[in-house]
Amino acid sequence: MKHTTIIDPIREEEVLIYAKERSALVEELERLCDRPTSSLIGYQNDRIKPLSPADIYCFMTEGGKLYAMETDGTWQLRCRLYELEEMLGADFVKIHQSCIINITKIKRFEASVGGALMVLLENGHRDYVSRRQLKAVKERIGIRL
Repeated sequence: MKHTTIIDPIREEEVLIYAKERSALVEELERLCDRPTSSLIGYQNDRIKPLSPADIYCFMTEGGKLYAMETDGTWQLRCRLYELEEMLGADFVKIHQSCIINITKIKRFEASVGGALMVLLENGHRDYVSRRQLKAVKERIGIRL
């Protein structure tokens, strides 16, 4: 396989893939390109920690502040939810106006009698999918209800 690398500090980074057919290698390259390049820094009282998106269950806003829920606890982030949504890869989906979840950390879905869909994450956190985001969530997860 041929490849060319051009370092140009002025141009925006771009990856072009020419392939005869779709393969596991092409899909892996796409996943690598979709991963966020900027790191997330979490703040908790007097502690500061770099956060890996793969370890985060969900991002949520509360009281005008953005938090990342991880196995080590909840960490405050110093950015906006819409900025974060643009940075995150295909493993994350917005379920309502103030929450983005990691789809790899979903334990199960529960449908209520009223038609609402609840998401239960592996860490026990529960949240509802808004009607506005329901179609996008179903498409991303690949479920039929």
